[in-house]
Amino acid sequence: MSSLLPETLVARAIEQGWLTSEQAAAAKAALANAPEADLEGWLLDQGWLGKEHLEWLRRVASPAADAAPASEAAVVVETDADVARIPSGLDFEVHLEADGALAHLNEYLNLGQFYGASDIHLGVNCPPMMRRHGCLQIMWPKAPLFTAAQTSRLMMGFTTEEQKALLQERGDLDFCYAVEGLGRFRTSVVRQRLGLDGVFRIINTKIKTMEELGLPETLQALTKFHNGLILVTGAVGSGKSTTLAAFVEKVNIERHDHIITMEDPIEYVFEPKGCQITQREVHTHTKSFSTALRAALREDPDVIMVGEMRDLETIQLAITASETGHLVFATLHTSSAARTLDRILDVFPVEQQSQIRTMVAGSLRGIISQQLVPRLDGQGRALALEVLINNPAAQALIRDGKTYMLPGVIQTGKKLGCKLMDDSLMELVEEGVIAPQEAYDRAADKLRFAKLIEE
Repeated sequence: MSSLLPETLVARAIEQGWLTSEQAAAAKAALANAPEADLEGWLLDQGWLGKEHLEWLRRVASPAADAAPASEAAVVVETDADVARIPSGLDFEVHLEADGALAHLNEYLNLGQFYGASDIHLGVNCPPMMRRHGCLQIMWPKAPLFTAAQTSRLMMGFTTEEQKALLQERGDLDFCYAVEGLGRFRTSVVRQRLGLDGVFRIINTKIKTMEELGLPETLQALTKFHNGLILVTGAVGSGKSTTLAAFVEKVNIERHDHIITMEDPIEYVFEPKGCQITQREVHTHTKSFSTALRAALREDPDVIMVGEMRDLETIQLAITASETGHLVFATLHTSSAARTLDRILDVFPVEQQSQIRTMVAGSLRGIISQQLVPRLDGQGRALALEVLINNPAAQALIRDGKTYMLPGVIQTGKKLGCKLMDDSLMELVEEGVIAPQEAYDRAADKLRFAKLIEE
């Protein structure tokens, strides 16, 4: 099999989390000093990549890879030297099958938890992967590539007949997989060109407090409201569900209300403390978020949590609920307060936007936009926040459609608890928590952080 171009090899290895930026720089320097050197052999000698990594990279990067049938794409374990090496030091048993795969899905999930992963990826023609601290990486050295038969066995081994039928009909399936003694996992199974792939997000069953998450004290005041709209936003995997759960749990502890949640799927399970709690899962207990939200308004709720505001009807119902005496928590996949409001307004027809701006300006309590940034010490990721606490100046801008001016209001509203994302990133850099480059990559004002990188 032909070797990869050095640039392609390094780039793809970084994408998979197998090489750090420092290792990649060292590899490029070694190649610059000896252009004729065998980069693959050099990486093997350094112990940074194994033969299984190079095999996988060659297959994925090959122009013929997409055209290869599944039967040719699979890697067959033939010799003792190629058999997967399970890491030592585990506090649980794993069982290796003859084909090199683990015997049961739960063993992959257990292994991912052991390594502190956030997600486990099991896909055809790929080794078992896990995301740790935001980087995707192979689960253990010599892990074999999955065949279509292996992933089918793993995915079909834990789904119900009803779920199998739904997967057959739709081609994808989202639900929560719960195992007593192991945990809860937000699960996505999809049918793709080569077979079935699965991604499992590990859900921390312990609901962390707002203090444990490092959320500012000013945000705790938002849970005192008895009506209004509180939005938690950010990219996929930015911790929105965890933050939302902390808000709801604080209400659960401190108040005597009826809380209704609608999620896809249910992640954190709330035990009633001061409140009555009703948790509903989309596709399991209700057809959609909008259907669940419409029904919730007839169930005498005090607090409503909407897992995601995906469409016009859900957004409209959430705004209406927040205006009619309910405290509504919800999430959106947006990166700042201004973009969040633009996203909400843009789903409505032009002729309705003026009315919606007025409604949102009056009902909005706060927006928390968040990112998780890799820490310098390698111990997980740090939370960076943009916070907008609604105030008269912000209300006026929202009503007038001047959301692009909100950063200025946030900047001048620090005494209220407002904070710009760039200020949060700068604080983390100055405290030595994250690297300047990480902050630069995520900042809105690049010039502000460029000087730090030059230093």
